[in-house]
Amino acid sequence: MPELKIIGLFIITALAEIIGCYLPYLWLREDKTVWLLVPAAVSLAVFAWLLSLHPTAAGRVYAAYGGVYIFMAILWLWAVDGIRPSTWDFVGSGVALLGMAIITFAPRGA
Repeated sequence: MPELKIIGLFIITALAEIIGCYLPYLWLREDKTVWLLVPAAVSLAVFAWLLSLHPTAAGRVYAAYGGVYIFMAILWLWAVDGIRPSTWDFVGSGVALLGMAIITFAPRGA
């Protein structure tokens, strides 16, 4: 069960980061209100806090998190931007998730 908790935490963390970066993008590129920077800053603060909840070394968490972020960004591309990912997007995401699983769940010596 801890595996599901770790993956869920990574997914929520990725959403917080993507939202925190997407809102300034809307302000800068889509001419939306500057007030979007307020929830963006909150979202990025939540992102940093969520990363700190993992029980392993920070470098390992950041490396493994990258794989989940790639997967979530491809889902965002599809769900929010309305662009269907290519086969290669899915293959790349799968490779990234495999890397995350190896880093996160590999047996560790004492």
